[in-house]
Amino acid sequence: MAFVKSGWLLRQSTILKRWKKNWFDLWSDGHLIYYDDQTRQNVEDKVHMPVDCINIRTGHECRDIQPPDGKPKDCMLQIVCRDGKIISLCAESTDDCLAWKFTLQDSRTNTQAYGYGPYSGVYPPGTQVVYAANGQAYAVPYQYPYAGLYGQQPANQVIIRERYRDSDSDLALGMLAGAATGMALGSLFWVF
Repeated sequence: MAFVKSGWLLRQSTILKRWKKNWFDLWSDGHLIYYDDQTRQNVEDKVHMPVDCINIRTGHECRDIQPPDGKPKDCMLQIVCRDGKIISLCAESTDDCLAWKFTLQDSRTNTQAYGYGPYSGVYPPGTQVVYAANGQAYAVPYQYPYAGLYGQQPANQVIIRERYRDSDSDLALGMLAGAATGMALGSLFWVF
């Protein structure tokens, strides 16, 4: 794996809301890891962008936050995670903030996530792991060899179907509810 982007960003602490300078590494597999310093000795936290991140906000989209002293609001960046955690960051400049935003968005949407299986085994080579909205991993072993019309790059297509309801049990429950309602209303009309 290789770095996609690295650099210093100010991060607001979750409890005291103080700004702290952290070294950030964005890896090619989509992991954003931040450390105390550039030596990468102490990991503060990490976020797997394709799985954990649901939104990236910049500038005036950032809510309930004030930039550090001397920084404009345009340098602000927020990573909204699936578990409700919001990581508030501030870049050195507006251009640096936009560079981080585009790089993080790209890693969030274009990263092929390869990982380990539930039985401590590795998925076979070439297997793509796709994560659903609930965090469940689905292994997709097929790579489409067709290069497309005019030699375009091949694309993996994944269709995730939602669970469908069994129409027989729904029909039985509907009939039962209808019969109970009919009996209740029928006894009500006999009174009048």
